[in-house]
Amino acid sequence: MNELAKISFIGTGSMGRPMIFKLLAKGYQVQVYDKYPETAKSVIAAGAIWKNSPKKVAQNADIVITCLPLPHHVLENMVGEHGALEGMKPGSTWIDSSTTDYHNTKHIASIAAQKKIFSLEAPVSNLSHMGVDFANVAFYVGGDKPGFDASEQVLNTIGKRCFYVGEIGRGQTVKLFTNMLYYSAMVFLGELLLLTKASDIPLHWMWDFIKASKGNCFATDQMPPFIFDGSYDYSCTLEITVKDTGLTVDLAKELNVPLPIGKIVAERYGQAGAKYDAHDNQLMIVKQVEEENNIDLRIPGFAAPSKYGVNRDYIMPNEFEQDERGRIRPKLPASYKSPEYDLEPRQIEISQTIADFMAYLNHACLHECYMLGKNMNLDQQLLREVVAWSVGPSWVSDHEDSFQPEKDVLEKMQTLEAANQNLKLPAIRKFLALYL
Repeated sequence: MNELAKISFIGTGSMGRPMIFKLLAKGYQVQVYDKYPETAKSVIAAGAIWKNSPKKVAQNADIVITCLPLPHHVLENMVGEHGALEGMKPGSTWIDSSTTDYHNTKHIASIAAQKKIFSLEAPVSNLSHMGVDFANVAFYVGGDKPGFDASEQVLNTIGKRCFYVGEIGRGQTVKLFTNMLYYSAMVFLGELLLLTKASDIPLHWMWDFIKASKGNCFATDQMPPFIFDGSYDYSCTLEITVKDTGLTVDLAKELNVPLPIGKIVAERYGQAGAKYDAHDNQLMIVKQVEEENNIDLRIPGFAAPSKYGVNRDYIMPNEFEQDERGRIRPKLPASYKSPEYDLEPRQIEISQTIADFMAYLNHACLHECYMLGKNMNLDQQLLREVVAWSVGPSWVSDHEDSFQPEKDVLEKMQTLEAANQNLKLPAIRKFLALYL
């Protein structure tokens, strides 16, 4: 067996820590640094070695991994007198697993190349509670092929799949458009749940109903519990979502892609970013529309089955489900099935309209986002594969060869929206104006 690479990790937050734990469990020597030392306590207790600066943590490492929130964080940790590049040795590899501006990555990579250091962008596909925590993520890797070859074993240790997509820029393109699938669904899901409640349809029942429909996607399958318990999901901050949607719109402009849905979504996240604290939880986008309507989407006594929900001490059972594609997720406890309800035919009809509208949205957003990949000269089959392993897969994307959206769904949604004119549903109204 080959000697394991020596790893240095910069960024011990909610995404970085699970990766470090996986490396330690597999016997890797891992040195760590973070601007906030208290975030590294748990990995140090597990065997990671603390260093006091990016430069020091990078010394003697074969691979340096950054996992940081924003582009300027990556820049300030990599370059300069105390930056990691000053400590890295020739022939080593820098991997940035952040979702960042690829121009920033290219700039750092140009400096690294002068020092004979390989550079890779390798953004991560999933949120902590649906991938990073149990090595179920994919990495979209762009950059120096020799660096990828040297790092593939490490990436497959902390994740399930890695896709080499070519030059720096392509990895970020893939990550941004797969994220947009998720962000779009979340913006519209909040408004659809308001319509659900306004129609006296039990929210818990609707969660189970839409999960069994063609409208199901990552957002509808995994995120309602964090809305129902009022936690809004501690796994990711609002500033990340604002940053990602803004970067996607900027990328679309650069690639000459119209991105009408993306602009609606970025506008809503931008409004939330201006209204709430940057370090608030990512689903404040839903709280925003709740407050605009003076309606909450809480289920009394409900707690998400996750440590990122209202019960921060929740311990995830070591039970998983695997689908036909090999994707795994935690098995939901039986107690989370909705109680039985006797709904009226009109309520069932409204529920079906909501589910069908979500399917229509997922289809429209998927093909809008494919344009980003196409204009970056990425292979269509590769794009389909990365969607399947991203935070944005849906029933529609899994069945895109057979699914045909029907426009009468939009007419039904317009009727439903008109019957609830007292509700403020900005994303739905703008979408209908675009597509009807």
